[in-house]
Amino acid sequence: MTTTAQRDEPLMVDGQALTVPQVACVGLGSCKRPLLAGAGLADRMQKSADLVANAIHENQTIYGVTTGFGGMAEFTVDPEQASASQNNLMAFLATGAGAPIAARHTRAAMLLRANVMAQGCSGVRPELVHRLLRFLRAGATPVVRELGSIGASGDLVPLSVIARAITGQPGFVNIQLGNRTIDSSAALRELDLEAIKLLPKEGLALVNGTSFSSAIAANCVYEFRHLMALAMAVEAMLMEALNVQREPFEDFVHKKKAHPGQQWTARVMRQLLLRGREQSDVQPKHVQDRYSLRCLPQYMGSIVEGLARITGVVETEMNSVSDNPLVDVEQGRFYQSGNFLGQYVGLAMDDLRKYTGLLAKHLDVQIATLVSPEFSNGLPASLRGNPDIPYNMGLKGLQITGNSIMPMLTWYGNSIVDHYPTHAEQYNQNINGLSWGSANLAWKSVELFQHYLSVAMVFGVQSLDLRAHAVHGHYDGRVLVGTMLADVYEGICKALNVELSEERPLVFDDVDHWLEQGLASLAEEIQSHGAVVESVDPVLRSFDEEFSG
Repeated sequence: MTTTAQRDEPLMVDGQALTVPQVACVGLGSCKRPLLAGAGLADRMQKSADLVANAIHENQTIYGVTTGFGGMAEFTVDPEQASASQNNLMAFLATGAGAPIAARHTRAAMLLRANVMAQGCSGVRPELVHRLLRFLRAGATPVVRELGSIGASGDLVPLSVIARAITGQPGFVNIQLGNRTIDSSAALRELDLEAIKLLPKEGLALVNGTSFSSAIAANCVYEFRHLMALAMAVEAMLMEALNVQREPFEDFVHKKKAHPGQQWTARVMRQLLLRGREQSDVQPKHVQDRYSLRCLPQYMGSIVEGLARITGVVETEMNSVSDNPLVDVEQGRFYQSGNFLGQYVGLAMDDLRKYTGLLAKHLDVQIATLVSPEFSNGLPASLRGNPDIPYNMGLKGLQITGNSIMPMLTWYGNSIVDHYPTHAEQYNQNINGLSWGSANLAWKSVELFQHYLSVAMVFGVQSLDLRAHAVHGHYDGRVLVGTMLADVYEGICKALNVELSEERPLVFDDVDHWLEQGLASLAEEIQSHGAVVESVDPVLRSFDEEFSG
């Protein structure tokens, strides 16, 4: 966890380990900590750059410095042309396609690339890191398009946009600055910078790595953590409305199948399912609940462990030196290698999409149970509010909307890394990680799940209100739940702009609410990490305590 004191301290870019929350915060532009270059950065990086300069002076053959690139590496680049070759690299990579990606991804990538080069293994001047930080502090964000990387030599095309932006070589880039979109020359002038010519290896070091895929992956992990915690809270709301039996969540059960994720899930659900002010006296019809209720810890546990593993993979990748060749200052050596392959990120994001679909699948089953009187333990059909109007249909339309989203989320769970081989640039990149495509698909999945959770939250409040009326004769669903779920309930109602009342459920007559507008408000609440997301912070803290480190 980050303390208040730590939040006020500068965030030092010095090649040390960054965390997913730090990267996401900088990406969002919400980080209040000053971004500063760390101590020792200049000396460390300059030694690396000097080693490159000495090697060129000695006419050594170094991939991408005194040779061409990729499948054209057999071409020799004379030392006096080595700088021009780096600048030309920025020109032939100006080929992005599709719609612009979210600015938060580009900002996160700029931070990661700066931190990687700060390790002093890339052979570049400190000035490049200082320029990246200058752009970040000014809120100047290059416009990067969503198509253009196969995660093989890293994210060449998208990273080249950042490189062109900070150097002005050779232009060919738009930059968002405030509410304006301007070209790189104008941006450099406003930031009191001049265009600089890249020195040998500097262009390659800026573009040859997984920093962009890792940045998107970090943002996906950051949002998924919150969505998982919120999904668990909504699950608990639906379970209370279904009058779930507590026995399947008891500690004894999970000590006998001691998967860490399963044990943690059961413990969290015991906390979420604390009874409210009044006990429910509705007796279940069956000796045991259906699988979706009884097996939640076993179902969710593997997702929880998967998230912990993915977080570790992404944090390792985003702090790794992933360009080529690597510069070993101590030994005076250059290593032609393959750290730029995005396989780790690609597989991690394939898995994250799968887990997102699994979360939606489980919630969809719970909702289907809630709206069916033969399974819901006495709740009205489609959770309709006012039974005196025969044409009231309750949340029937809302369930259809949820049903339209859920299959898309499970479809996004299909893998991409093991599909569609590419044999790029003369078969040099004849194997690839597809990390860029996988991460971008994961972001789309995360955004889609935010909308699905908005649907599920309406079902959570409405079902609690109706169960409270059935048991206690009033419609305040908070009576059934403990403090944490009451906070979630209130956050949902606030986002929907609904006054809390014992007289009416969330939806009494169908014409009472414009649920389309309500869903948009809830999605915005989730995306902005508003009160309803803050209410599940204890779940996230528990996850971090259990699985971090």
